[in-house]
Amino acid sequence: MLKWLKKNKGDVQFFVIFILCFGVFRSVAFASYHIPSESMVPTLEVGDRIVVNKLAYGYSKHSVWFPVFPSLPTENGRIFDRLPERGDVAVFKHTRDNIVMIKRVIGLPGDEIAVRSGRLYVNAAPVERVTVRDYFYREHKGSIAEVRQYQEVLPGDATHTIIERSDAWRGDNVGPYFVPEGHVFMMGDNRDNSSDSRYMSGLGFVPVENLMGRTEMIFASTHSCRKEEGLACAKRRFFSKVK
Repeated sequence: MLKWLKKNKGDVQFFVIFILCFGVFRSVAFASYHIPSESMVPTLEVGDRIVVNKLAYGYSKHSVWFPVFPSLPTENGRIFDRLPERGDVAVFKHTRDNIVMIKRVIGLPGDEIAVRSGRLYVNAAPVERVTVRDYFYREHKGSIAEVRQYQEVLPGDATHTIIERSDAWRGDNVGPYFVPEGHVFMMGDNRDNSSDSRYMSGLGFVPVENLMGRTEMIFASTHSCRKEEGLACAKRRFFSKVK
């Protein structure tokens, strides 16, 4: 083994430097992630591969590529700490099982969040919600969903699209929740098919330390659906900005 290493010293050095540079780039600048669930439909589809900006919120132990890294000795466990904005689509580590998740930032520290009959309230004010259309689509697992699409406008004028099966689904009457300091409140755009901060026994409030970055774009997608009469079929998206 030592003889082989000496003989191929140049190749080994190149490989080590490449791995180190790759790790630094993924930890400090940008990374890519694959979408495994339908919780962010129609913004993100199963099979989309996204680019995440790790510069957006600063850095914590969850930002780095290395599997084991200690918490940073700062108030929020972060350096160059910046809070996300309402409406950001953020990637973060789950509060309990450490898996990577992606949801939309709805509430910031100090906000009061509630859902009443499917309508989102931020700081006791109803969030503007405009009906776009009703349609059917086939879910990733094969069943057909009937949903209504809305344009939702958060405080600060961040506008995005959500879908709802009804206004009387699980999670359509919850709160009020008061977002504690150092935490954010996350929700999926597929409101009736998302395990998010509305469920305190599950995800709950997300510590800002768990934030990994802001989603910037879909750069590739393996999502596909066959055209069926009466069913909507989302197109593949390449190099498209995430809003």
